[in-house]
Amino acid sequence: MDLRKLKTLIDLVSESNVSELEITEAEGKVRIVKGPVGGPVVMAAPVAAPLAVAAPVAATSAAAPAATAEPVAETGHAVKSPMVGTFYSASSPEAKPFVQVGSVVKAGDTICIIEAMKILNEIEADHSGTVSKILVDNGQAVEYGQPMFIID
Repeated sequence: MDLRKLKTLIDLVSESNVSELEITEAEGKVRIVKGPVGGPVVMAAPVAAPLAVAAPVAATSAAAPAATAEPVAETGHAVKSPMVGTFYSASSPEAKPFVQVGSVVKAGDTICIIEAMKILNEIEADHSGTVSKILVDNGQAVEYGQPMFIID
């Protein structure tokens, strides 16, 4: 990865709500973690070596409650976040949420919005059924692959 690309990624993380970014390319793996004072910390490792990260104590204690809030085992189909960003359940703060628990959705229906880098991305259901659980709160940061909804 060239230095200009790495600097651009660091600047994007510094100026955004994203607290962590990890990128894997042929040359290696780069992980950018925003430190407690707001400045990013960059860690890099070759692809063959495992990436070990020593997190600051403040960041570890702040991340621990979020880890316990994730579901252990859910029945039904999990709709996962296709990107890192901020989850919004409606198109505007005054608008009605796209879906609620008990809503019947078809594959292709808009179920939420994820804001990433000032772009609002409509997320569509990839499965038809009834929404049985909403696993994230409005305005909450979501990670790539994080379950957001359970559809039965």
